[in-house]
Amino acid sequence: MTLLTRRAMTTAALAGTFLPGLARAQGKKPIVIAHRGCSGERPEHTALAYERAIEQGCDFIEPDLVVTKDGHLVVRHENEIGGTTNVASHPEFAARKTTKVIDGQSLTGWFTEDFTLAEIKTLRARERLPQLRPISAAFDGQVQVLTFDEVVAIARAGTQRTGRTIGVYPEMKHPSYFASIGLPVEERMLAALKRNDLDSATAPVFVQCFEVTPLKTLRLKTRARLVLLVSSEGGPPDLPGVKYADLVTAEGLKAVAAYADGLGPEKTMVIPQDADKLLPATSLVRDAHAAGLQVHPWTVRAENYFLPTSLRRGDATAADYLAQHGDVTPMLKALYAAGVDGVFSDFPGLAVAARG
Repeated sequence: MTLLTRRAMTTAALAGTFLPGLARAQGKKPIVIAHRGCSGERPEHTALAYERAIEQGCDFIEPDLVVTKDGHLVVRHENEIGGTTNVASHPEFAARKTTKVIDGQSLTGWFTEDFTLAEIKTLRARERLPQLRPISAAFDGQVQVLTFDEVVAIARAGTQRTGRTIGVYPEMKHPSYFASIGLPVEERMLAALKRNDLDSATAPVFVQCFEVTPLKTLRLKTRARLVLLVSSEGGPPDLPGVKYADLVTAEGLKAVAAYADGLGPEKTMVIPQDADKLLPATSLVRDAHAAGLQVHPWTVRAENYFLPTSLRRGDATAADYLAQHGDVTPMLKALYAAGVDGVFSDFPGLAVAARG
């Protein structure tokens, strides 16, 4: 039993309640993180997606956080919301369509920082990938965009309902960009952690980011667990010239451990694959564990479109073949066998079933 686990159990005992989800998050069993909720079956980042994920047995629900004009943290995959809401159908907002450069990429659409929370609340969520996920798209227009506090409330209601601890796993999106326009994410994140009693190392929360500097800022001000997200390509937007590959060497991981508790790698950095099949595991999990980091790879998806040919299923001549579901169990089992501490999945029920 680790010191962290002993502390967590002591805290739970003092509270009079054992927290099974929290124990799993600290190494007893890999945690299942519902990526944007059960986003393979319901529009992402909605109450519908989060509730379904909880029903399927997830341990954490993941909200991506962006900022409104009046400084609220709202839950969208990106600050551009033309693809995930019905904003385009609101004539009163037509003039707000614009083009911006976000982390070096030019995007045209509608952006959360140009709307107040009250205006955002008049919109309705919709499926981002309707061709791949028509079942989810059938729920378009039914629910509002959530705030981070509302997601925490969903997790707590799920905890009460199920008897399992449901944690939250927020991602700070584009913090350097938001800081550049006078809407820094970090202080709002810290305030939200404190407001929701999540500002401790034993709280059921992980805060994640693809940028390094915001995590270093948070490390000085909170003991909530922090996770550096890394991709197989590119590098942190806040550190020009630095590649993620530089950060996941054995020495690089030791430096990461000075400001983060975990690593969130793209799943192919743990279990590589070619067009046809999965390949043997890399040393990344072992190296990260040696540096004292947990490892939570992203993102396992069930559609044939995302899978190597050996895991695809169904009629290859069918028009919807790429939207049909393949067999992700071997991928999940390979990740678990590699020793990961958790997995992100758009289909948390499948990840729970493969975990056993």
